[in-house]
Amino acid sequence: MGEWNQTNSSMYSKSLWKLYFSLPILSWALYDFANTIFSSNIITIFFPFYLQEVLASNSKMNQIASTFISYTNSISSLLLVIFSPLYGVLIDRSGRKKRYIMAFTLVTIVATIFMGIFASWNTANTIFKLPLSIFLVLSLFVVAKFCYHSSLVFYDVMIADLGTKESLPYISGFGVAVGYIGTLVGLTVYPFVGEAGFHRAFIPTAILFLLFSLPLFLVFKEKEHQTVSQRIPFISGYREIMTTFKEMKTYKAIFLFMVTYFFINDAIATAVTMMAVYAKTITDFTAGQFIILYLVSTISSIVGSFAFGYVTKKIGAPRAVVVVSALLIIALCIAAASIYQFMIWIAGCLFGIALGAIWVVSRTLIVELTPPEKRGQFFGLFAFSGKVSSIVGPLLYGSITWLLSDYGDIASRVALGSLIVLVAIGLFIHRRLFAVLNHQETTIAN
Repeated sequence: MGEWNQTNSSMYSKSLWKLYFSLPILSWALYDFANTIFSSNIITIFFPFYLQEVLASNSKMNQIASTFISYTNSISSLLLVIFSPLYGVLIDRSGRKKRYIMAFTLVTIVATIFMGIFASWNTANTIFKLPLSIFLVLSLFVVAKFCYHSSLVFYDVMIADLGTKESLPYISGFGVAVGYIGTLVGLTVYPFVGEAGFHRAFIPTAILFLLFSLPLFLVFKEKEHQTVSQRIPFISGYREIMTTFKEMKTYKAIFLFMVTYFFINDAIATAVTMMAVYAKTITDFTAGQFIILYLVSTISSIVGSFAFGYVTKKIGAPRAVVVVSALLIIALCIAAASIYQFMIWIAGCLFGIALGAIWVVSRTLIVELTPPEKRGQFFGLFAFSGKVSSIVGPLLYGSITWLLSDYGDIASRVALGSLIVLVAIGLFIHRRLFAVLNHQETTIAN
C-alpha cells in the first residue's frame, strides 16, 4: 500500500509539472514575471531614487522629493479607483482579457521608455516651478503605474480560464513564485546604473517588461466566450459597488473587517512605496544596500506567507490579523526610531513577514465571513477597498513631509510614525469583530 501511495504521489507531481509547463500556463506565469520587474524596479526602487537624486539638493528638498513620490502614487491610485469598476463591465461585455492586458502593458512600456528619455533631457524650461523634464517624468510615471495596475485587473481574472477548481491554487502559487524570480532578474539592471543616474534603469526595465510579456501576447490563446446579447451600461460597475456596500450592513462582521483592512493596507501600501527613499534618507543606505535589503524583505514575505498559513490554521484568522498588525507596528516603530542601519534591516525583515502574511490572513477571513453566494461580490469590494486605501496613505505621508520639510529627517520619521496610528486604528476597529463573532456564536448555540 505504501508503494502504491508513493507511486501515486510521484505521478501526481509529474502531472503538476506538466501542467505548469504547458504553454498557456507558462506564458501566463511569465507575465507575472514581467510585471514584477516593472513593479520592483520602477515603483519601489529606481523612480524614488531618481526623484531624490534630482530634487534633494538639501535636507528640505529631500522631504519635498518624498512628497512628490507620495502624491504621484496617490494620483495613479485615484485614477484606478475611478476607472476599475468599468473594467468588470468590459470583461462581462466581451469576455476578453488579453486585448486589454496588451493595450495597458504597451502603454506602460512606452510611458516608461519616455520616462528614461525625458529624464536625460537637459532643458531650462519650467512648469509649476519644476524643470519641464522632471514634470514630464512625474506625469509619465502616473500614466505608467495606472496602466500597470489596470492590466493586473484583467490578468487576475484570466486565471479562471487556465484550469479546474482543484488545480487553480497550484497555478496561482506557480505564478506568484515565477513573479518573485522576476524581482531578481529585474535587478540585473543595477550594474548598469550604480549609485547615480538612476534614470538609466527606466528604459532597460521597459525592455525587460516587453520581452517577458511577449509569450502571453503571442502564444496564449484566449478561450472563446459567449458575448452578452444585452448591452451592459458602464455605470453598472459603480452600481454594483454601491449595492454591495449597502448589503454589507446585513453582514456586520465582514464590514468591520473591511474597515480594519482599509487602515492596515493603507499603512502597508505606503510603506512599500516609500521604503527605498526612507532608508536612503534616514540611515544613508546606498542603492546597492537597499537592493539587498529589498531582496531579504522579499524572502521574508515568502516565509511570512507560508508560516501564517499554519498560524491562521492554529489560532484562527481573526487572531492572526492581530498578530500581523502587531508585527507591522513593531516594524514601523523600529524604522521610525532608526539611528543605525541594522535597525532598518530588522524592520525590513519584520515588515516583509507582515506583508506576506496579510494576504494569506485577509483572504482566509473573507472566505470564512462571507456566504458562498456572496463571495465574489465581497472579494470585489475587498479589492476596491485596497485601491482606495492606496490613495489615502501616500497622501498623508506626502502631506506630512511637505508641511514639516523645514525640519529635515524629522519629517520622514513623523510621516512613517503616522502609519503606526493607521494600524492602531485598524486594530481598535478589529476588536469589535470579536464581539460580533462571539454574539453570532451565542445566537447559533441558543
